Amino acid sequence: MVRRVVVALLGPVSWSPPGIEPARWRTALAEDVVDLLATLNEVETAVAVTPEDRWLADAVVWPGTPVYEVPEPTPNAVFAALTGHHDRPAFDQVAVVAADAPDVPGLTLGKLLRPLSSRPVAVAPVDGGGPGLLGVAARLPVPAWLPAVHLDTTAPAEVRRAAPSPGEVAVGAGWRRLRGPADLAALDPAVEGWEATRALLSARPA
Repeated sequence: MVRRVVVALLGPVSWSPPGIEPARWRTALAEDVVDLLATLNEVETAVAVTPEDRWLADAVVWPGTPVYEVPEPTPNAVFAALTGHHDRPAFDQVAVVAADAPDVPGLTLGKLLRPLSSRPVAVAPVDGGGPGLLGVAARLPVPAWLPAVHLDTTAPAEVRRAAPSPGEVAVGAGWRRLRGPADLAALDPAVEGWEATRALLSARPA
């Protein structure tokens, strides 16, 4: 049986809505993404943070959720941590997702892993034309050609250019990340989930 894990990378958040303290905003986003991961089927879940952000992981993880401390908030660092921890369960496939997409559907994350049955790497773009990625998935061990990937700046085309052939990298379904006013306006109150983010936005000063 193929063992899969989806890791929420609790990286820095560069924007918060007016009237909301950045640390509270970051915590609400992370809480919603971690709660979503807990509902996924046929995968294990984990969180990754840098040592200085361990407080955030401790604030949002479910009991028993593995927390990986990484030297930098990048997918490459997460892949290295999972490969290097021989005392932890070994995984065949890993998806690393951004923690500022609180309303992302679980189906979208599942589609990120699905291409790994035939290709070594898959990426999910950010909807709306912004820079960066929603997530990246890879078989372990990751291929040597995988470049340094940063969820805030790397485009799918950059990963495909680094591969021996572009077809080695699947580009899956995208979703928005909450990184500015336009993203916030696209939130649909009728969609279930994202409870912590919803509550924080409801409570902010008008």
